[in-house]
Amino acid sequence: MSVEIQLSENATEAERLGILTSLLAHNLANGGDDAHETFALLLRDPDSNEVIGGLYGKVSYQWLLIDLVSVPESMRGRGIGERLMRMAEDIAQKKNCTGIWLETFSFQAPGFYQKLGYSEFGRLADYPPGHTRLYYQKLLC
Repeated sequence: MSVEIQLSENATEAERLGILTSLLAHNLANGGDDAHETFALLLRDPDSNEVIGGLYGKVSYQWLLIDLVSVPESMRGRGIGERLMRMAEDIAQKKNCTGIWLETFSFQAPGFYQKLGYSEFGRLADYPPGHTRLYYQKLLC
């Protein structure tokens, strides 16, 4: 079988899905079903009902990935972020997850995650330039 390698600048969603489809088939055959579930813990403005922050996560392969966490700057320091994280941990335990993992930047909140018992398992230096991308995990078993 011959193949042509072609550069697609500004790749389309259809092109991304073409790559993803073969990858997912390989993953299913070798790693088992990734039947992932997503959830969100939403912070809403009580007057407008607008989502102003929260936590978005995904359970996959018995691990919970905390994909997004955001608390409005004016509301920080009140324990809201910690409550969101504890609620996510409760969800992970109910789903029998092995642990929780997340990524953050050095200019975001690494100390916050360390305070909650998360340990660093990886880093990518100078991403973005002058900063570090950090990876944290917390085992639940």
